[in-house]
Amino acid sequence: MKIGCPKEIKPQEYRVGLTPNAAREAVAHGHTVVVETNAGIGAGFPDTDYVEAGAQVVGTAAEVFATADMIVKVKEPQTAERKMLREGQLLFTYLHLAPDPDQTHDLLASGCTAIAYETVTDAAGGLPLLAPMSEVAGRLAPQVGAWTLQKANGGRGVLMGGVPGVGPARVVVIGGGVVGTHAARIAAGMGADVTVLDRSLPRMRYLDDVFGGQFKTSFASQGNTAELVAEADMVVGAVLIPGAAAPKLVSRAQLSTMKPGAAIVDVAIDQGGCFETSRATTHDDPIYDVDGIMHYCVANMPGAVARTSTIALGNATMPFMLALADKGWRQACEDDPHLLAGLNVHAGKLTYYAVGKALGIDVLAPTLALKQ
Repeated sequence: MKIGCPKEIKPQEYRVGLTPNAAREAVAHGHTVVVETNAGIGAGFPDTDYVEAGAQVVGTAAEVFATADMIVKVKEPQTAERKMLREGQLLFTYLHLAPDPDQTHDLLASGCTAIAYETVTDAAGGLPLLAPMSEVAGRLAPQVGAWTLQKANGGRGVLMGGVPGVGPARVVVIGGGVVGTHAARIAAGMGADVTVLDRSLPRMRYLDDVFGGQFKTSFASQGNTAELVAEADMVVGAVLIPGAAAPKLVSRAQLSTMKPGAAIVDVAIDQGGCFETSRATTHDDPIYDVDGIMHYCVANMPGAVARTSTIALGNATMPFMLALADKGWRQACEDDPHLLAGLNVHAGKLTYYAVGKALGIDVLAPTLALKQ
């Protein structure tokens, strides 16, 4: 198979879909790898690393899209990239289609087959290709939230850990999954007073058993959520419904109950965000003010630490990428139902139920797509 990796073009996106190690593995399996020049430079991988790995380096994204059987990326294809996709081509990347009807319709129109990192599953019920970026984003959230809280950025001017005689920042993390757990760990490590909200009693017991007194847990009822959000200096949105639009858990009306200059960090923004007032921002212009509450809603947070993120993502995606290349997507998905769960689009049909429900589009069962 001819595997193509273009340079990411989303603003301030420095990650790359294939590491040189992944390229080397693919070449060793007998495949051809084509990488756009400088695709890896933002993550610290110059073209020479890819050449040494046996990959071909070409000058433009158009050359990559025109020749590759499978396109491997990080972020969802942008408008210009979607125009270069073709019928029968395989796309393997993050998609986050539920809040993005324009991208969804373009992918359907292209006739490509698209497998989304964020909906591939594992035997434990986890999301193995989302988890590494969730870990990165979770650990980044208190860091960027602390920056947002600085007075010069419009925040309350509160130090996360306080100082002797002055209490720490109060941080509320909504969601106790991968993002929430890592956010809570880092915020607590910075000295903040942290509470994690979740609706799963087994998950809260797990957090309490593993992390003990590092942070508190609370049941995510509407009343508890409203009370804790009103008291918080920082609220981290870390709720995920796989493949679906994120639920809106904090309304605009609730902003009036919050402390002026409090910070919201919406890690769920890729799936539309879990605050009513959230809208996607970029690293170029990451924060905005709504009713005196500072919102940090960057849709590709892990891109800020591109080298760590690229290596972590590559470790997770490489076995799936090799299976797709070695067997072809049909056989690979037939052999692995967890990879089949990643199939979102095939030959003009939507194949992921949660996206269809969110966008009002009919869905073809992925098992039937295998036969087309």
